[in-house]
Amino acid sequence: MPCRLVVEDVSKRFGRKVLFRGVSIQLDAGASLAITGANGSGKSTLLQILAGLLSPTKGRVHLTIGEAQIPLDAQPHHCGFLGPYLQVYDGLTARENLRFLAHARALSAPDARIDALLSQVQLAGAADRPVRYFSSGMKQRLRLATALLARPRLLLLDEPGTTLDEAGKALMAAVQQGHLEHGGIVIVATNDPTEAARCARTLCVEDYL
Repeated sequence: MPCRLVVEDVSKRFGRKVLFRGVSIQLDAGASLAITGANGSGKSTLLQILAGLLSPTKGRVHLTIGEAQIPLDAQPHHCGFLGPYLQVYDGLTARENLRFLAHARALSAPDARIDALLSQVQLAGAADRPVRYFSSGMKQRLRLATALLARPRLLLLDEPGTTLDEAGKALMAAVQQGHLEHGGIVIVATNDPTEAARCARTLCVEDYL
């Protein structure tokens, strides 16, 4: 199903501090965008606004899937979001983490999807191990599985290579490419030149001050 993300004159400030202003961009199915900028410049904040997790100070974000424009309060349910600050539950296994999220999002018959995702992110052999015993890279791959669980059209990745070794980074790149080939949109917030170069377009937050 085709999708489109339209960002219209978006600005964000916290108190007197302006992070960015006047961000406008349109992305259609199969498009990829890297959001770059120095640490603290607002990359993560902009990504969360695009996901519908934060409200902009000014401007609007429209996500359209098929012929339907998604209401702002429902937008997070149509986005897959990965960030190093998103926690998984250490006391649960990888499989239990995904089942918990599937239940929270009212996904029907999720077990086959969970099995496929655990295999895709190369955690099938650790599926029933408590996450407290996972390495930081394994936890990042589990976060990726949570982002993909609901088959989102819009995939938003904040510093996706964090804690990953070269094999993990290759896996992340393959997931992004597969998402694009299936008509999704990928947006990556990163300071890694290799991750940024993988995207067709680049937006530097510092150009919007």
